[in-house]
Amino acid sequence: MDPSHNPSHNPSHTPSPTPVSALEQALHAARALVLADLASGEVAAADVVSMVEESVTQRRWWVEQWPDGVTFVAGLVAQDVQDALLERYGRWPICPVCGSGDPHALEVEPELGPDPHWVCHKAGVKVAAVGSLGAASGGPGPS
Repeated sequence: MDPSHNPSHNPSHTPSPTPVSALEQALHAARALVLADLASGEVAAADVVSMVEESVTQRRWWVEQWPDGVTFVAGLVAQDVQDALLERYGRWPICPVCGSGDPHALEVEPELGPDPHWVCHKAGVKVAAVGSLGAASGGPGPS
């Protein structure tokens, strides 16, 4: 048998790379957005980054169970990290809009939907898209 007729023996045949799934793209994007927000507030210590990784792992399973939820991952990871930080350290992110009164945290809206934003319910305003807190608070924006 002539090996040139067998594609598995043809050195010019290179397998195409496996495309990254929509789930993995969404998880990588969510990780990057939340890390950008954490870094803008100088909160991205190693243990906090571990909180992000834990959330991404849990949300991977969640989206595998409910594939239609893939567009909600960034907001959910942001909420997971916010909750984990509250348990360990306190409120995050602190509202940069309200200059007086008790400091309060922003909230993610929609709670379960695409295009999540950090919102101040006290002032009733959208402060920034998840991943863009640095620009809203006067810090460095996402790179």
